[in-house]
Amino acid sequence: MNSNVPTASSGFAVAPTNTLSSGLTGERLKDFLFGKFILLNAALAISIIFLIFIYVGKEAIPLFYDVESRKEASLHRLFAPQNYGSPDMPLPFVWQPVSEVPKYSVLPLFLGTLKVTIVALLFGAPLAIAAALYTAEFASHRVREIIKPAVELLAGIPSVVLGFLALLVLASWLQDIFGFDYRLNAINAGVAMALAIIPIIYTVSEDALTSVPRTYREASLALGVPLWKTAWSVVLPAATPGIFAALILGFGRAMGETMVVLMASGNAAITSLKLTDSVRTISATIAAELGEVVFQSPHYYVLFFLGAMLFVLTFLLNMIGEYLVGKLKLKLMGR
Repeated sequence: MNSNVPTASSGFAVAPTNTLSSGLTGERLKDFLFGKFILLNAALAISIIFLIFIYVGKEAIPLFYDVESRKEASLHRLFAPQNYGSPDMPLPFVWQPVSEVPKYSVLPLFLGTLKVTIVALLFGAPLAIAAALYTAEFASHRVREIIKPAVELLAGIPSVVLGFLALLVLASWLQDIFGFDYRLNAINAGVAMALAIIPIIYTVSEDALTSVPRTYREASLALGVPLWKTAWSVVLPAATPGIFAALILGFGRAMGETMVVLMASGNAAITSLKLTDSVRTISATIAAELGEVVFQSPHYYVLFFLGAMLFVLTFLLNMIGEYLVGKLKLKLMGR
């Protein structure tokens, strides 16, 4: 027998192979269960969103086959010009569902939603992107640790508080400065809405800017390019896909916002391109009227139809945004 072979009696410990194997098996089991748990949560979230859409769509479908609903609120009445008003003052698009002759033109609502969203992006996007660029490229570590949480803290402010401030404070300021005819208008609602979308655009843009490879900056600085020029001409274009994704998310957030526009827009369904006129958005219309509408009436079905359309528009917008972001990434990679 070879004396060099360790045994239990020679003083050497025998490796606990069974214990090691059982430990590895236990870790694999934990990884398997944790992966399945994450998959279950993801599937549950997708299922809930899908079921919400199914419910909203189910409540809107009677608008297409119910005789009374089609007579009162057909697709032609929803989208095509009508002969409302008088010959001296024609009103082709009117939203007035509670009247002797109900009117369900949705164009004023879409126009109001678009105006408020555009104002919010024009005001909020430059501020958010500029703050993200400063935080990622110029601010010191100490300043960055102050600015980033402070901006992201805006996301925690309830939208009803933003609407309340816009209703009582911001609207008066804007009217005193610019002399608006209407105190509550698309500009007032859009500026207040910008405060709600700035944290989203800032966070995603800042992550995109910090994800740009450090070699891009070093190569530009090595050629003698100033820091500000490097940030503007090198880092910012390289982060374009992420910034574009941030704008898409901000646009979708603004389209679905309710309380800010409900309190700060004036809630007047006016077909006008002027930003200084009062507006009424789709989400504000649903929030204001769904609680008092007659159950299973044409008005009820139209409100759910508007909700389904808003859901589909937001989904399509996100899909188009994902596609364009992918194209931008391929273009920046030279493919």
